[in-house]
Amino acid sequence: MSEPVTFLKELISVAGLSGYESPVRELLQAAWRPLVDEMQVSRLGSLHAIRRGTAGEPRPALLYAAHMDAIGMMVSGLLDGFLRITEVGGLDPRILPGQLVTVHARKDLPGVIVQLPAHLLPAEAGESLGILGGLLVDVGLSASEVQKLARVGDLVSFAQPPIELSEEYLAGHSLDNRASLAALTECLQALQGRQTAWDVWFVATAQEEETLGGAQTSAFQLRPALAVAIDVTFGSAPGSPAHLTSPLGKGPTLGWGANIHPGLYRRFKELAERLEIPYKTELMPTYSGTDAEVMQIVAQGIPTMVVSIPLRNMHTPVEMVSLKDIARVGRLLAEFAVQLEPEFMDRLTWEEGE
Repeated sequence: MSEPVTFLKELISVAGLSGYESPVRELLQAAWRPLVDEMQVSRLGSLHAIRRGTAGEPRPALLYAAHMDAIGMMVSGLLDGFLRITEVGGLDPRILPGQLVTVHARKDLPGVIVQLPAHLLPAEAGESLGILGGLLVDVGLSASEVQKLARVGDLVSFAQPPIELSEEYLAGHSLDNRASLAALTECLQALQGRQTAWDVWFVATAQEEETLGGAQTSAFQLRPALAVAIDVTFGSAPGSPAHLTSPLGKGPTLGWGANIHPGLYRRFKELAERLEIPYKTELMPTYSGTDAEVMQIVAQGIPTMVVSIPLRNMHTPVEMVSLKDIARVGRLLAEFAVQLEPEFMDRLTWEEGE
C-alpha cells in the first residue's frame, strides 16, 4: 500500500465519472483487497468490502459509504474537428475555458477546452463568456481524424495534475469525493490488528453526483443496522459566510439535520471530543446533499450520520483539501467501529442526543 498522499494522488489521477466508475473502482479493489475479508461489486457498480466482526450471530452491520464517482463532461456533438460538450454532474462553466481534459474516445485523446474570443462571440452571449454551449474541446486533430476516433457519448474527464501546495494541502480534480475514499482507506489501515464486534461494510458508491442510485441499492442489498455517509463539504474562502462553510485543517464536520439520527450525532460528537479531534457541527436542515438522503429511507429506515471533509473550490479542477482532515476522519471512523458495542441498537432512540 502506498503512502496516503501518494494513494490520494492516484485516486484523483484516474477517471471515473458518474455512472462510469470502473477506473477508480479497480484502484480501490487493489488497495482494499489485503485489508478486508471479502469484496463484491453491486449490480450498479458500487464496491462492497467487509471486515467481519466478532459478535455472535445474528451480527449487526455498520455501513461506511463514500461515493467514488466524479463530475466531468460528455461529448454532445462534433463540429469541424472540435467537440461539443455537456456536463456530467454539476459544473460551473465559468471555470472551464482553458482546462486540460482527456477525451475517452476510441483511444484517449488529450485536449483543451476552448471558446471564441469575446469579440467574436454572438451578441446574445453578452458578457457570459462561460456558457457551456459555447465551449468546445480542441484535440489538435483534423476533422476527418476526429470523425474516426470520437463519438457522441464519449466521456471527457479533467486532466489537471495534482498539486501539493504544502505538506498539509493538496489540490486537484475529483477530490469530491476521492478524499473520503482516502479517509476510508486510512480507517481500514487503522483497523488492522484490531477487532470490531460488528461487521463493517466499506462501500464506494456509484452515481452519487447524478442519481444517488449506488448508495440506495447498496444499502437495500446489505441492510446495515447503521449507515454513515462520508463526503466533502464547502470549505471556507475569503468572503464565504462562516455559517455555510468550514475551515480547512480544523477537522471534519458532523452533520445535524433531517437526514441525521440524533443518537448517532451525539455518539460521534462525544467520540470526537474524547479523541481530541476538532470538529464543527454542520447544519443540514433539509436534504444533506449526500448519500445519506437515500440510505436513511431504505426499507423500514436506517439510522444515518454524515461526516464531511472541508473542501475548497468544490466542483472545479482545483479542489483543495487538508491531509490532516482526511487522517482525522479515518481515525474517527476506525474508533467508532471499534467502540460500537453489540447491544448499541437496543439503546438507540430517536430522542437520544436531542
